[in-house]
Amino acid sequence: MTEKIHIEQGKIENGKLVFTVGHAVNLQNCTGTGKMLVDSDNLAFIYIAEQGEAYTYFAIPEKVWPELKSALDDKFEVVASDGKDTLLFTGIKEEMEYLTENIKGNSNYGEDMVAAVERIF
Repeated sequence: MTEKIHIEQGKIENGKLVFTVGHAVNLQNCTGTGKMLVDSDNLAFIYIAEQGEAYTYFAIPEKVWPELKSALDDKFEVVASDGKDTLLFTGIKEEMEYLTENIKGNSNYGEDMVAAVERIF
């Protein structure tokens, strides 16, 4: 079963971007995959993590893209935090570079997604 976690906010702290998750989640057994998806309908990027044999999707909404862009430009680590544990989003820089370049000017992602990505990234 796949769980979807919504990122509520992003804050740069001590040279890393810390994403706060929207509800109680156990990050202790999560491992980043370095893979991402695009959710054009909800203007979000999805970071995929493994938790045992299941996947956990972390939805990164447009409202935190400015912080993400800044962190990627500064080569900061990106992590999710549940207040106790953290999950390193391995490979996010490379995935975001690939995805944003692919989305720019590509109407297959929808006008709103293209406009948001072009505006922020």
